[in-house]
Amino acid sequence: MPVLKFRVYWEEDESVYRDIAIKPNQTFLQFHQAILLSFEFDNKHKATFFRSNDNWQRGREIILEHDKQPRKAEPLLMADTMIAAAVKDPNQKFIYLYDFAKNWSFLVELIGVSKDENAKITYPVCMRKEGLAPSQYGTKGLVGDKLVEMEEKYDLNKEGMAEDGFGEEGEDGAGGNDNEEAEEFGTEEENMF
Repeated sequence: MPVLKFRVYWEEDESVYRDIAIKPNQTFLQFHQAILLSFEFDNKHKATFFRSNDNWQRGREIILEHDKQPRKAEPLLMADTMIAAAVKDPNQKFIYLYDFAKNWSFLVELIGVSKDENAKITYPVCMRKEGLAPSQYGTKGLVGDKLVEMEEKYDLNKEGMAEDGFGEEGEDGAGGNDNEEAEEFGTEEENMF
């Protein structure tokens, strides 16, 4: 049986992606679970797929569970829809949304088809991981943009910095641009890691 290989990009940063191999007779529910596992997300929230065109416009929806939302076309259910039923193009694209409150958005693209499956592999499987997965709840660490999350959470603003004596090097405390101080503080913090 052939195997389809999809690249799942995090919409916020396309250098962060996972390549997932799945058989055409497997369901979108299995695909959904494989995506969550590959990005180290939990399985506690709603999700949906949309068939998409080359311009990433949303088409027919494939939902996790029935809901009462009005739609132009009746949605398909992930558990009942095989991958092969929605792949109409050799470069088929999907949009995958997870946790509607946080609005995690992923762009999914068919990047290859293998003629034969590997009997030693249980599909679906993540074949390749590139980039650090985004932190689902903002708790992975204090590097790069994660530091920004901590600053926002604890409100480390310019007043807090001034009270603690932080400022630009050589500053005598008289005048100065508060915005430059805040920018400089963030840059120094980031450079420490």
